[in-house]
Amino acid sequence: MLTSRIVELLGAQPVFIGNEASLGTEITAVFATDLMSDALAMIQDSPETTLLLTGLCNPQVLRTADMLDLHTIVFVRGKNPVNNLTELADEMNLNLYSTCLTMYEACGVLYSAGIQGIER
Repeated sequence: MLTSRIVELLGAQPVFIGNEASLGTEITAVFATDLMSDALAMIQDSPETTLLLTGLCNPQVLRTADMLDLHTIVFVRGKNPVNNLTELADEMNLNLYSTCLTMYEACGVLYSAGIQGIER
């Protein structure tokens, strides 16, 4: 499913677009966590086609995404990062979105639409 379609399903609003070309990327998996150590441990195969859902809004989230070569992060529960995070996202060419859905609701919407989670 295209990144743009996932954003639409989640009713997510753009916070910052650092890589417009990636909106046409096919996403095959979603990983939802507030623990970046779990993201580092679990997202190993095809990170460029994985989307990160999180409620954590700090630089570690962006640094983790950058290390994993992710291109899109969706913040849940209506969270919006502060300005210094959008500057960092710009440096890393990351797309940031915010949805009012809880993590549970967002995962349910995406699972119902056919997106799978990360399998180990």
